[in-house]
Amino acid sequence: MNIVVGVTGGIAAYKSVQLVRLLIKAGHEVTVIPTEDALRFVGLPTWEAISRNPVTTSVHDDVAKVRHVALGQDADLVVVAPATANTIAKMTAGIADNLLGTTLLATEAPVLIAPAMHAEMWRHPSTQANIATLQSRGVHIVGPAVGELAGGDSGPGRMIEPEGIADAALALLAPRDLEGLRIAISAGGTREPIDPVRYLGNRSSGRQGVALAAEAAARGAEVTLVAANVAGDVLAPAQHPSVRIRHVGTAAELGQAMAEAAASADAIVMAAAVADYRPVEVSPRKLTKEAGGIPAIELAENEDIVAGLVRARRDGQLIVGFAAETPGTEGDQEELLARARRKQQRKGVDLLVVNEVGWERGFEAVENAVIVLAPDGAVAATASGSKREVAAGILDVLRPLWTGSRGEE
Repeated sequence: MNIVVGVTGGIAAYKSVQLVRLLIKAGHEVTVIPTEDALRFVGLPTWEAISRNPVTTSVHDDVAKVRHVALGQDADLVVVAPATANTIAKMTAGIADNLLGTTLLATEAPVLIAPAMHAEMWRHPSTQANIATLQSRGVHIVGPAVGELAGGDSGPGRMIEPEGIADAALALLAPRDLEGLRIAISAGGTREPIDPVRYLGNRSSGRQGVALAAEAAARGAEVTLVAANVAGDVLAPAQHPSVRIRHVGTAAELGQAMAEAAASADAIVMAAAVADYRPVEVSPRKLTKEAGGIPAIELAENEDIVAGLVRARRDGQLIVGFAAETPGTEGDQEELLARARRKQQRKGVDLLVVNEVGWERGFEAVENAVIVLAPDGAVAATASGSKREVAAGILDVLRPLWTGSRGEE
């Protein structure tokens, strides 16, 4: 696919270098159109080197090929990141006083913008009116996030991270091959309280489950995302009209929410990292050293949520489990797969996604690598890269099983 990335004159322009890299890594052809002000932050040689395409800001270059129109006509998607308040205002008014402006007017492809500006500028009625107008015309908006801004200020207006913009861009290019699928997905890590301050938990950020929800929705599915302690910025890619988000904290809450979502789901994906144990007693007050001694915490085993979903499954309902496994002795992958296959048989899931984890992989990482086991335990697929790319690989395996369960070719 041909993607045009417009870069405007904001400090966040440096982040768009990573955005271009991610889009190219996903297999797309990328042309960068910086404004003159954008080149004050990142120079033209950088854009040419990272995109591997010539870069210009002028409507007077390559006139014979009518470049100021052709770029928009040939684009499958146009992304503007960062999109400053000035550029957003120009887009609303249809002003085309540079190459990016003419490209935006000439394109019939989807347009995605990632706003970036100071909080006061974002909240200004003019900007809010311009955003509403662009949305009414079908322009897609991703962000902004709330956080630290240039000059030490903080508030809404921070451009979301390149990975989030890339996810949103790829979603607009995704095939609509999951139309009609209702899917319940869990994400994040449960927390079992010890006292009002402490809990038993794990390092799961929820990124992989969120990526699955975003990818499934982009491909036409109706999604219920049960998010266990997932931060707001991590949830951003799942902010989609076809995604309903339920927030939970403990394993018991997640189990109840998933059981309710499963009642109307065609497929269930248990990507959340669920605590195996919980404290038998939860202290109403913080446990302190002043009480003396080391507190003994008695644990009880949590209910196996996946097993419960398998027992209650309807005819034709597909269930995908996740197995977060550390490698065996000296990284023996066969040992890891043997453990995963035993878990697949024990749980009774259709697919098992084997996620190798460690101190620096799997949990909290931006990228991931998984092995998907088919119903008979054979390796159906492997997927690696960004968590969105991994999500696509998992859904590619799920799709034929779902269509097969409906008796379709």
